[in-house]
Amino acid sequence: MAKLKAVCIGAGYFSQFHYEAWKRIGEVEIMAVCDLDEGKAQAMADLHGVSRVYTDYRAMFDEVKPDFVDVITPPPTHQEICKEAADRGIHVICQKPLAPTLEEAETMVAHARQAGIRMMVHENFRFQPWHREIKKLIDQKRIGASLHSLTFQSRMGDGWGEEAYLGRQPYFRTMPRLLIYETGVHFIDTFQFLAGPIHKVYAQLRKLNPVIAGEDCGLLVFTFENEAIGVWDANRYNESNSEDFRYTFGTFLVEGSEGAIRLYQDGRITIQLLGGEEIEHDYVHERRGFGGDCCFFTQQHFVDCLRQNTPFETSGEAYLNVLRVQEAIYQSSDLSEVITL
Repeated sequence: MAKLKAVCIGAGYFSQFHYEAWKRIGEVEIMAVCDLDEGKAQAMADLHGVSRVYTDYRAMFDEVKPDFVDVITPPPTHQEICKEAADRGIHVICQKPLAPTLEEAETMVAHARQAGIRMMVHENFRFQPWHREIKKLIDQKRIGASLHSLTFQSRMGDGWGEEAYLGRQPYFRTMPRLLIYETGVHFIDTFQFLAGPIHKVYAQLRKLNPVIAGEDCGLLVFTFENEAIGVWDANRYNESNSEDFRYTFGTFLVEGSEGAIRLYQDGRITIQLLGGEEIEHDYVHERRGFGGDCCFFTQQHFVDCLRQNTPFETSGEAYLNVLRVQEAIYQSSDLSEVITL
């Protein structure tokens, strides 16, 4: 079977993980790189052996005629890029945040559906190997038939001081919504992947660093349709004690009717049944790429589903539910109320 022809738009900080992963997916050939900054596009193309460079993605679409595009640009650009791709019959994998507003995201998804193209959100946290393994353990009922609670605590420590975020992603400083829109959305999706649909949310959001525009601290409480409870306790200001806090991004405690699963920041998973000792659970994970190589797993899933015509786990349609939970979180914090979805 012929390789899928792909193009990528964006050569910023996070795009490096996309390009490196595409090189290892044998069913795909990256035909061109596009970025408004030609120097950045050329450097990325040179690094990853891509022969063509563009600063105009429309010209790239028309000349290369790819099977799909990987959109790795800031959220305000996503709607127009995805529309142009859809109008040309080009399938889309698009980074999150999907769009600045829920309404824009809904328009993007509707346009893709009307154009008859496949669209997936590059929501990679659920593809981190520890979350895939925890899902297996839950489904195998290793901690009981009933799921009681999921608690994730994260301290990223990259957002304190007057120079917060400037080293890697400086635009974070000016975003009117930050912690939930940029980071928390990963965990909304991951929590629902593990425990099912979220029914109610309660949130308290704060800004700890006065030099930024958006919130950088949050305590979220979710109630799932199966009556389990989820807690996400996170901020980007205070620091973790881990040598590599960006590996798992925090610690996870998952409790059920017969015991608990724990995720540590070095990727270790343990199981402790009621009345028993904590025992390490053996599984495969490696320090490669980003977050346990989750970009590779995400992109391989996209390719597999595209070739086999099977549903994406994080299709545009499915991801709108994640964004509706996101909006409920901001509403809950504004009103100091529990919001029912």
